[in-house]
Amino acid sequence: MRAATIFCMALLLAQTSTAQELEPRRWTHLPVGANFAGVGYALTDGNIFLDPALLIEDAQAEIHSTGISYIRVLDVWGKSGRIDFLLPYSAGRWEGTVDDEFASIRRRGFGDPHIRFAVNLLGSPAQTVEEFAQHDAKTIVGVALDVTMPFGEYRSDHLINLGSNRWVLRPQAGVVHTVNKWTYELTASAWIFGNNDDYYQGTMREQDPLYAIQGHLIHTFRPGLWASLSAGYGDGGDSTIDGMPANNRQSNFVWAASFGFPIDRRHGFKIAFLRGATNKDTGMDFDRLIFAYGYMWGDGL
Repeated sequence: MRAATIFCMALLLAQTSTAQELEPRRWTHLPVGANFAGVGYALTDGNIFLDPALLIEDAQAEIHSTGISYIRVLDVWGKSGRIDFLLPYSAGRWEGTVDDEFASIRRRGFGDPHIRFAVNLLGSPAQTVEEFAQHDAKTIVGVALDVTMPFGEYRSDHLINLGSNRWVLRPQAGVVHTVNKWTYELTASAWIFGNNDDYYQGTMREQDPLYAIQGHLIHTFRPGLWASLSAGYGDGGDSTIDGMPANNRQSNFVWAASFGFPIDRRHGFKIAFLRGATNKDTGMDFDRLIFAYGYMWGDGL
């Protein structure tokens, strides 16, 4: 019991290292009224790095995640906007050796849903399908707010949960520039964490903001057929538990390669591979393989 408890407490320090994601084409200009629905699967496998004083060795995690998503393109006072919704479901196993005693934890259930509202302020006016076909956007500037809602699986007597029992706000700003078939995309964001006032055994968890930046180089071979290379860096996110420092400041680097291709006019598929690395004090080096399918519909599409 002691080994499992210490193991869970230590793994908590590594959980936010996997929070940083890379998503190319999030500011893409789209016609008003377009709808997208998708389903995806991700396999995450990682080695967890912990304070040597905790006497934890060979800590690892394997997480299988699925998610459903929906996107709607909007007219926001003459600008192109969109609203995104994502509901994840995960099953994972965390294991390691504590004082030469093996310990493992399993969790399965829904994670916290996300909703994102974005508006392209420059270079992406609200357009019908006919107008969109004649528009050639070279530079786009957009802003967005992503909200994580605390509705996922959560129990305060568990230190590892699939939900976080707190609101998370993530303001974002992005710039996209396209030259011929090449697109350069840059996004800056901040993760602003609410307090978890029903943390383990009634304690309070507070966390400082995590600041992140990511860039994408995208090549479009033809409509719907594209490939990208991406990289991102995040720093911050120190936590305190009832006012005591958790010593889990994040310093994460993530890179990814993605490939999207159309099945037909309405159906598409995406494959992506991500690799993340931390500062190796407290965090997680991980690999993630993603498969996603999407369907598009709307008037005139």
